[in-house]
Amino acid sequence: MSSRRERDTLGEIEVPATALWGAQTQRAIENYPISGYRAFPAFVRAFVRIKRAAALANGEAGRLDERRKDAIVAACDEVLAGQHMDQFVVDVFHSGAGVSFHMNVNEVLANRANQILGGDLGAYEHVNPNDHVNMAQSTNDTTPTAMRLAALELTKTLCAELDTLADAISEKASRYADCVKPGRTHLQDAVPITFGQEFSGWAERVRGAAARLRAGRSELCELGIGGTAAGTGLNADPQFRERVCAYLAEWYGEPIKSAKNLFAAMQSMAPFVRISSGMRTAAIEVSSICNDIRLLVSGPRTGFGELRIPAVQPGSSIMPGKVNPAIPEMVNQVCFQVIGNDTAVAHGAQAGQLELNVMMPGINYANCFSATILTNAVRVLREKTIAGLEVDEDRAKELMDASPSLIVTALSPHIGYAKAAALVKKALAERRPLFDVAREEKIMPEKDLRRVLDPLPMTKGGVQD
Repeated sequence: MSSRRERDTLGEIEVPATALWGAQTQRAIENYPISGYRAFPAFVRAFVRIKRAAALANGEAGRLDERRKDAIVAACDEVLAGQHMDQFVVDVFHSGAGVSFHMNVNEVLANRANQILGGDLGAYEHVNPNDHVNMAQSTNDTTPTAMRLAALELTKTLCAELDTLADAISEKASRYADCVKPGRTHLQDAVPITFGQEFSGWAERVRGAAARLRAGRSELCELGIGGTAAGTGLNADPQFRERVCAYLAEWYGEPIKSAKNLFAAMQSMAPFVRISSGMRTAAIEVSSICNDIRLLVSGPRTGFGELRIPAVQPGSSIMPGKVNPAIPEMVNQVCFQVIGNDTAVAHGAQAGQLELNVMMPGINYANCFSATILTNAVRVLREKTIAGLEVDEDRAKELMDASPSLIVTALSPHIGYAKAAALVKKALAERRPLFDVAREEKIMPEKDLRRVLDPLPMTKGGVQD
């Protein structure tokens, strides 16, 4: 591969001849061969939008001439249109605070702007990555700002997917509103409920998770851009922060504004802890629902077998005809990863010192990863499992008829707890329906007994008269 020689403050280094990145990015490639993972596109877009807004703001302040400003903006527009994404090559785990990735962005935009102005790669005769693309900025304020913007973009989609999943589950709740099934607590037979009631609980849990996550997004809208190196705003025009925030608010369609305290915006990772916690809560709720689905489809003959879900793949390499709940199993694994990512965020957030938290690259990767995989998993769960979910009503009735424990509670107000318990023990020991045993014991007229032991009214609450 042909190369060119570039120089930074450490000296010269070989850079691939056609690369849009420069010396500092090349050093990062060589220093951090860690994961092989690169920045999420949402984070790239966030950084490039900051650079675009900064160029416009610096132009308005008279600090950046029209020619350079237009070239930088044009380079940004190309990236935002999907070009040059392969030029953002720094590993997600790299130098503290994100210096390496930040310079990757600065160098790519500077080199492309120089090309637009007729210059050569690596010469920076027209646009310099530090002096022009990075004017009035620092890694210390751009990185947490880009993290906020990326999280805003990704969690907006996640919240929408959670809402849509909740709606899909609610449709199933309406469809099976009066279909009675065994309720279970401690994995033991409890009182009857309907599938509609059980599904409605699932739907509300997902809606609640989306609402908690959406509430946390508000903190992401307060940006520390303009604080530059330590929060003082050194080297930035006094109007810079407001101008940049105004552009970003317009482009993202969010109530973005400058942070009340730029020092706090640089020091604290609390907004990312909150958003990560919201995703963890959503993961816990969705995972729990998937656990329920896996139990309820178990069997199909030797398990609960109350639900049927679409078959998406053969379930075994050795057992013909076996079909597994593959999608809920996948979603469980995604949820476990999100919970683990939240732990990484928590550790990173407390590891900052004084004016800066240098653990931002790891925090950002964890949150972007969580939002991406959870969004995709929730969508696939809805499309490939919930949409085709059906209740086996015959199986539900079979299970209802098989367990006296499910309906005996309604007898307690009429004959007392002890006598009701004795009836259950006898019915179970003799493997007979509770109704037959209760009728034989003549505890009440048969007509009244049938009415009290009708399971559907039991699901409506109150005393069965």
